[in-house]
Amino acid sequence: MAGQVIVVTGAARGVGALLARKLSARGVTLALVGLEPDELKSVAAALHGPAHHWPADVTDHAAMTQVAGEVKDRFGKVDVVVANAGVASGGLFADSDPVAWNRVIEVNLIGSAVTGRAFLPVLMESRGYFLQIASLAALTPAPMLTAYCASKSGVEAFAHSLRAEVGHRGVRVGVGYLSWTDTDMVRGADRDDTFRELRARLPWPSNKTYPLGPAVDRLVAGIERRSAHVYGQGWLRGMQSLRGCLPALIGTVGRREMRRFGDRLDGVRIGLIGAGGEADERARAAAHKGGVTDGIHP
Repeated sequence: MAGQVIVVTGAARGVGALLARKLSARGVTLALVGLEPDELKSVAAALHGPAHHWPADVTDHAAMTQVAGEVKDRFGKVDVVVANAGVASGGLFADSDPVAWNRVIEVNLIGSAVTGRAFLPVLMESRGYFLQIASLAALTPAPMLTAYCASKSGVEAFAHSLRAEVGHRGVRVGVGYLSWTDTDMVRGADRDDTFRELRARLPWPSNKTYPLGPAVDRLVAGIERRSAHVYGQGWLRGMQSLRGCLPALIGTVGRREMRRFGDRLDGVRIGLIGAGGEADERARAAAHKGGVTDGIHP
């Protein structure tokens, strides 16, 4: 992959930051996009090769179109775009914060579509590759994660539909699936005792937290092959053949678990989770206070 130019959104931390480091070690030029300027600058400075960062909100079409143009101007081309930016919230839907719930859909689903729309022209020029990061949540529903499951199911469908549209233009589209992986998002969710206990009661192997490094290695390999499906944990591949029966199974098991935890669930109201969620809230608050009308932040 030496010499390729790869854009990674959500690159300030977690999957995005480690993916950038591993790609840079392979001789890739990186364009990093995210909401946290200082963290993005730090990630870019630690990379092995050429890199630049663009603080931007992936839900803002004008901002992302500007970023796409600036990346092309700076590096001359774009070979791969990894739509990784994402947030999560948790808790019972009936008690959920509607602002946080909607923001999960906006960032994960709308943000991915905005990213695709902004970068597709340059990907068509390079006959490049668009990798959409989805989740185990795209393969199976889960109680207490309605917004996240809806958004990740949505991005999976978006990517599959997009693949059919742009394949004849030489652009390949892949979907990356990750189970519970050791990131700020997962650690943030586990701060709630009830949520952590519920997660521990999931059937093996979906009840484990997996190390970040091997999952990202699989993403790098998938990018190199321009794969249609990339599995951060190998067992997720087998979930594809089971997904037809999972809604009924989860419905039965979920009903039992909701009854088991009873009144304890009333106190589980989780807004945007982890450091990434906090960064998103800060950025939106700052933009609102400052009257910012676009999604690019100084």
